[in-house]
Amino acid sequence: MAQPPSGRLVWNHSTHIPGLIPILEKLLKRQTTITTITPAVIGRSRAHSPKLTIRVSVPVRGGFKLIARKGKQFQEVFVITTLEKPALEEAIADVLTK
Repeated sequence: MAQPPSGRLVWNHSTHIPGLIPILEKLLKRQTTITTITPAVIGRSRAHSPKLTIRVSVPVRGGFKLIARKGKQFQEVFVITTLEKPALEEAIADVLTK
């Protein structure tokens, strides 16, 4: 029997980068040490990123801020976790490739 995810995905905004939410849901299912994922500010950038990328940006209290990019849009995502930065980067890379 599959276990429900231990963390939660907070829906603060009605707008998200296309494809971001399914990736974040996969990340929650695979990493039991993530307690909360909160997509935040969405904006436009000058550079173009043809496919969805997620980069660990800076540490915040209890976790990290991520920057998700696709096309000319970016979105900040806050992750509350006990994972260290390299482990979180590896988990994100794993979810994006599968």
